[in-house]
Amino acid sequence: MFPSYGEQVVDAFKILTFDDMVKALLVNIFGGIMKCDVVVVGLSMLPNSANHFGRAIVKPNLKPPVTTTTAAMAYRESILKALPENSDFTPLKTLYLTDKTSPERSNLPIPWLHCSHSRSISERSGVVFAVKLYPAGATTNSQDDVTDLFGKCLPVIGEMVEQNMPLLVHGEVTDPAVDIFDHEKVFIDTVLIPLIKKLPQLKVVMEHITMLDAVKFIKSCSEGGLQPHNYCLPVLKREIHRQAIVSAVTSGSKQFFLGTDSAPHERSRKECPCGCAGIYNAPVSLAVYAKVF
Repeated sequence: MFPSYGEQVVDAFKILTFDDMVKALLVNIFGGIMKCDVVVVGLSMLPNSANHFGRAIVKPNLKPPVTTTTAAMAYRESILKALPENSDFTPLKTLYLTDKTSPERSNLPIPWLHCSHSRSISERSGVVFAVKLYPAGATTNSQDDVTDLFGKCLPVIGEMVEQNMPLLVHGEVTDPAVDIFDHEKVFIDTVLIPLIKKLPQLKVVMEHITMLDAVKFIKSCSEGGLQPHNYCLPVLKREIHRQAIVSAVTSGSKQFFLGTDSAPHERSRKECPCGCAGIYNAPVSLAVYAKVF
């Protein structure tokens, strides 16, 4: 007898979590490939599912896409109905960003109901957690998505900043003139970097990254801007230079030796418009060196 769809999902997750190195999984739930209730039933059948899959981001790229709060709430209800009575699994809904999405009150991602205006969008309904950006034609059911982010979507993204709502990004361009292996890099250069420069407070999640360029970009987006307590002179140069220094100090050569150059400064002299250079590293220097070796 063949296993049920729910049992198939259980078996799949058993395989994925067999490796002890796997600490968490991002579960994409959307009806374009497998029915959402099938995936949810499978998740709910997993032993101790609340510990491993207490919640999941539910994608909006259905047919038709989830573009309104009303549709998101209906979609959420269909998922909740598929859960056992004792399940505390929480589906975190997202909305599908389009060229026509508006920040006006009548078309906000979350309805202005039963809430105060001081609360964030996501707090207002408890249903919609984020907005999802798919470049038009980039993936499953994305034909209705954004074609002109900067010309048509900045007002609603600006409202998302005000409401502290994250933008979840499928990071690829769809220009046929761009090599498929460069889709992610070109998206970062032409879309993400200019977008963050315009709206530096925007929360962005770049999903399923596949390139070194994406890793470097994410690492470069240090939360809070300049970290004055990690600033010293001379400034460490390019990555090739950092790698050369690490190689030298771990080579065993007696020409290179330890010098922590620990430099404590008063907090007021570090956290100011023209902060002092120097890192107070004495309490942690040996532990940091141990990581290198």
